[in-house]
Amino acid sequence: MERYNRQIQLPQVGATGQQKLKDAKILVVGAGGLGCAILPYLTASGIEHIGIIDGDTIEETNLQRQILYTETSITQQKVVVAKQQLKALNSNVNIEIYNYYLSGENALELFRNYDIIIDATDSIQTRYLINDACIITNKPFVYGSIYRFEGQVSVFNYKNGPTYRCLFKNDKAKVSNCETAGVLGTTVGLIGMLQANEVIKMILETGDVLSGQLLVYNTLNNSQNCINFKKSETKSIDEAFFNSEYKTHKIEAVCVNEAISQNVICIDVRELHETPKLELSNGLQIPLSILESKIKNLNKNENYAVYCQSGKRSLEAIKLLKNHQFQNVKNIEGGVISMQQKINNEKSIY
Repeated sequence: MERYNRQIQLPQVGATGQQKLKDAKILVVGAGGLGCAILPYLTASGIEHIGIIDGDTIEETNLQRQILYTETSITQQKVVVAKQQLKALNSNVNIEIYNYYLSGENALELFRNYDIIIDATDSIQTRYLINDACIITNKPFVYGSIYRFEGQVSVFNYKNGPTYRCLFKNDKAKVSNCETAGVLGTTVGLIGMLQANEVIKMILETGDVLSGQLLVYNTLNNSQNCINFKKSETKSIDEAFFNSEYKTHKIEAVCVNEAISQNVICIDVRELHETPKLELSNGLQIPLSILESKIKNLNKNENYAVYCQSGKRSLEAIKLLKNHQFQNVKNIEGGVISMQQKINNEKSIY
């Protein structure tokens, strides 16, 4: 216990509190900027059961704010590298990694194995999924989000308190992510640490948890506001609702060979500046950030295959297209990297 001596000295912690930290089971959804700020502090605090779920790989643009990764980590799986770094920080911690994205198919089973769920994503659709799965499994949900220099933190479904839907009622709303809005790494770090702090307070059962309160912090002018809100959920969130909302539209995958055939239109939903660029005779580039405004220009009777860098944004794009009654839409397995390898292999043959 010597390594935790400084926090054990706190009357709000002590040996009893340290044991609570050791026994707690925490799941972090997302190993990006917020996740990289949250995870080291939870690991260092002595929480010995941590799960991380993320299907993404590390890119050069991540390094500005995702401090668990280095230049040598590029192209590797985020959860794999995160586990290695965290085990080096505290070998006592048992870290379970899930190298795929959270979905309606896996959320309920996964959440039941943990005490607290932390949102470290930048997807509004995923936050509704987390919220609804937390309601069904009766787990508190620690929320954090970033928009440029402003961050938000709250705790939902804590002791049957207000939920994410009580504060954000419009599940069709649009939000910008770091790729489209920009962000400073320090802002991400600050909000992630505030989320980690809420987790530790809940485990220790001390302090005032941000339940029914939205903390809004602006790093440009150091202003801080706390907005109170009450429980006002009108929807009945049960397994029947969950299944209809998250399990009815299964997304089919398509192999690279089929995707680049002339019978399928490939849609690149990455931002215009992203590389590598693919020259496809049957290709379109419509960034996810503007896809909904361009949907009217697409023929619903065509066959589409959607891709991005790794697969996360393409899944969101497909859900959006299906919500607009596009039936023949599939996801390209492996994203742009697999497609480029296929094209390069064909060129080398000739």
